[in-house]
Amino acid sequence: MSSQPTKTLETFPNPAVDRDFHIHMQIPEFTCLCPKTGQPDFATLLLDYIPDHLCVELKSLKLYIWSYRNEGAFHEAVTNRILDDLVAATAPRFMRLTAKFYVRGGIFTNVVAEHRQPGWQPAPRVELSRFDSESSTGG
Repeated sequence: MSSQPTKTLETFPNPAVDRDFHIHMQIPEFTCLCPKTGQPDFATLLLDYIPDHLCVELKSLKLYIWSYRNEGAFHEAVTNRILDDLVAATAPRFMRLTAKFYVRGGIFTNVVAEHRQPGWQPAPRVELSRFDSESSTGG
């Protein structure tokens, strides 16, 4: 196998540094181990961020996420650690990591951790009305 899990996160320059734009990633195959039982925990990670000068490179992110497969970690701790590592690598304007862990003992756990660059505020959301085909055709 040519690829191995790693804690190294690679980046590349933001191609539109003058614009706030939202990057959304779904990572459906996250696994780590329960630190109490050693049994596997499974989660879908949702990563949302607005980059500043750097973006995270996808292959390195995949290998980074893979590196948790055999590590014991509480859901809250691993979610915050991943966010901290991503923020350290990319220094984004905004980043949110949502970890949606599958059921264990009858309980689903969702952990949401956020980072906001000091002083950064999102632009107001623009709501667009839906196109009404009847009004445009005179009918």
